[in-house]
Amino acid sequence: MRGIDVLDVVGRDGPLSLKALTERIGLTRSTTHRLATALVERGFLRVAAEGYALGAKLLRLEGLARERFPLTSVARPYLQQLARQEQDPVNLAIREGGSIRYVDQVRGSRRIEVRSVIGETRPLASTALGKALMLDGDETDWRAALAVLEPAPGGDAAEAFIKRMIQYQRLGAAFDIEENDDQVRCVASPIRDASGAIVAAVSLSSLPQYMDDARMSALVQPVWSTARAISLNLGYAEY
Repeated sequence: MRGIDVLDVVGRDGPLSLKALTERIGLTRSTTHRLATALVERGFLRVAAEGYALGAKLLRLEGLARERFPLTSVARPYLQQLARQEQDPVNLAIREGGSIRYVDQVRGSRRIEVRSVIGETRPLASTALGKALMLDGDETDWRAALAVLEPAPGGDAAEAFIKRMIQYQRLGAAFDIEENDDQVRCVASPIRDASGAIVAAVSLSSLPQYMDDARMSALVQPVWSTARAISLNLGYAEY
C-alpha cells in the first residue's frame, strides 16, 4: 500500500525530490528511499533530473489496460472520428462513486486545445461528463453530488444546478460552460450498455474562442450520436 501511495503522489505531483516525496508520503526518509528504489528497479519509477518520475513500465501497463478494457477498445474509433470531424479533443470517462475518471482521450487538431489526464478523477457535479453520467438520476442524486464540492453550492446556485440537470435530461446531453475550469467548455452525452444503464460518457472540449453558445448547441447532435453509436456496439437496444 505504501508503494502504491508513492506512485499516486509521484503521478499527481512529480517529478519529486526524495525530500519532497518523504514530506508528502509522511514516512521516514529511509523508508521512502527504500520504496522509491524498489519501484525504480522494477521500472515503475525513474530517476530524472528533477527527482523521481513515473517510469516506462507504466506506459506498457496503460497500453494493456486500454487494449483489454472493452469500453475503450469499442469507443476509440468513434472518439477518433468525432475528434477528426470537429477538430477538438474528445474524452471518455466512467463513474467511480462521486467522481468521474478519465479513461481515454483523442487529441484534436487545433493549435491550442484542452487536455485531460487519463486516470485523473474529478467530482461528478463539476464536469459535463459527470452531469451526463447522472442523467438517469433524480434531484436527490444531484444534490448529493453537489454536497461533495468544496465549497458546496447552496441556495440559488443549487437550485439553478437542479434546473439545468432537468434540462439536460430532456436534451440527452450536458454542458460545462466554464464551470470546472476557466476558459473551458464541454458538451457531453451518456453511453449505455445492453441493460440500458449509463456506464460511461463522451465529451468534446474546447476553448471559448472555438466554442461559443451557438456551437455548443450545434455540437449536441454529433456528441449524442457518437455516444449512441458506442452504446449500440455495447449491446444497447433502442425500443
